[in-house]
Amino acid sequence: MASKTPAEVAPEVIPAYWDEACKHLVKRDRVMKKLIPQFGEARLQSRGDAFATLARSIVGQQISVKAAQSVWTRWMALMPKFQPAAVLGLGVEEQRAAGLSARKVEYLADLAKHFDSGQVHVRQWAQMDDEAIIEELVAIRGIGRWTAEMFLIFHLMRPNVMPLDDIGLLKGISQNYFSGEPVSRAEAREVGDAWAPYRSVAVWYIWRSLDPLPVDY
Repeated sequence: MASKTPAEVAPEVIPAYWDEACKHLVKRDRVMKKLIPQFGEARLQSRGDAFATLARSIVGQQISVKAAQSVWTRWMALMPKFQPAAVLGLGVEEQRAAGLSARKVEYLADLAKHFDSGQVHVRQWAQMDDEAIIEELVAIRGIGRWTAEMFLIFHLMRPNVMPLDDIGLLKGISQNYFSGEPVSRAEAREVGDAWAPYRSVAVWYIWRSLDPLPVDY
């Protein structure tokens, strides 16, 4: 049996601000006051490392979670150690045989190049604001603003991200705040204003209102 990579066995991390955020949201927002208690001790959790998290997001684009896991497992098996340099050493055909499209092979190579060359400043991210990190990430092929925002929420655990391109968020706001009526980005942004400075936490609970199973990214 193959041993797991560090990215697969990394401990789960829970945001230190979570309980404080919940108290804030319950006071400020009538929907959150009802929603948050329904999910007890459930919390956002971060795991894995930055490179693995972004690689997974590319592998999983436009395919089911089950299919993505299958392709990921086969792709990982091509490398003795999962790291950017190892990805750059892979051939196109062997990656296609593992289930990746030609475009995803290109995207993963570009991601690996950005990490291997230091074009993304992973060690400086803690000191950088959200928009500066998004700017670095969207320069990588295959990573758009939505993926970058998911990375901010689930990997860096930034507390105040409002992903207005997220269909689930707009649907959840529609159901919880507008009796199911369609919601514009402007209306969603206005709802999110009341959630600051903990928009990420409120977004997580809105997602839970649609699907009780925690989102894993």
